[in-house]
Amino acid sequence: MPGRPDIPVAFRGLYDSPLVSVREYRCRACGGGPGPEEASDTNTLVLMRHGAFCRHFGRSHATADVNQAVFFSKGSTYRVSHPVDGGDRGTVFAVAPRVLQDIIRELDPTVDDRPEQPFPFVAGPCESTVFWRHRELVRRLETGTEALEPFWVDVTALQIVADILEAAFAQRGHPRSRREGTEADHVALAEAAKSHLAARLGERLTLDEVAQAVHASPFHFARVFQQRTGISIHRYLTLLRLRASLERLAGGEEDLTALALDLGFSSHSHFADAFRKEFGRTPSEVRRNASLRTLHQMSKNLEV
Repeated sequence: MPGRPDIPVAFRGLYDSPLVSVREYRCRACGGGPGPEEASDTNTLVLMRHGAFCRHFGRSHATADVNQAVFFSKGSTYRVSHPVDGGDRGTVFAVAPRVLQDIIRELDPTVDDRPEQPFPFVAGPCESTVFWRHRELVRRLETGTEALEPFWVDVTALQIVADILEAAFAQRGHPRSRREGTEADHVALAEAAKSHLAARLGERLTLDEVAQAVHASPFHFARVFQQRTGISIHRYLTLLRLRASLERLAGGEEDLTALALDLGFSSHSHFADAFRKEFGRTPSEVRRNASLRTLHQMSKNLEV
């Protein structure tokens, strides 16, 4: 990671799951020449949020700044310098090796020939939309609200990583080589996932668990599901739960906390926030004022 051993570099964990971890780092280095040799102990991707640093590889070097993504391959060695005072700060994404291989394999099948060093580049472009999504993810992780579901974080973080990698491979001129599979395979995968979600609507599901249940890798599964349905797997599950709640409310459900937990939400407030964002009113308002006919009409007219 950037920063010399004699300069304090602070790391702060923002999120960690079996699929991906997200950390913030802050380096308080002043401008100066290259420090001692360093080595990466894992494969990581860094999106800068402030400042700049240079990595030196023999006589060549690469400058990292907020306009690009930076890749650290496991076992790679380098020295670090800082072109300006003020230090640097960024977000570190570390993807589980099996998932990282799966993402890159769809862009470059030769990754299986170099499993320990999957990145054939040290930097790549970071488009504005991706940078903004990354900042929004960090903001929500720092807020730490109870409504921030691991399912959503996994899908969002992996898609950011996938988009960054795709841009880096495109810039390098590597031919895109997605292994799409057959239409029938994708239909079967999406339908199997729908059945699994319907059968376990009230459980605290994770992306990894659902992917294993349908015998697919997490990233491939999430991508195919969105292609087939037009929405992310997390949003699909949320809509299933919210629409199910309309029927329960129409049936006279009194305990909103019990309803929330029974449908897989972490709490009454989590359920109420999601419900209000989707329907424009609270569950208690709907329970008080909506007739059974109105509830059915809301569910029918709601656009995905």
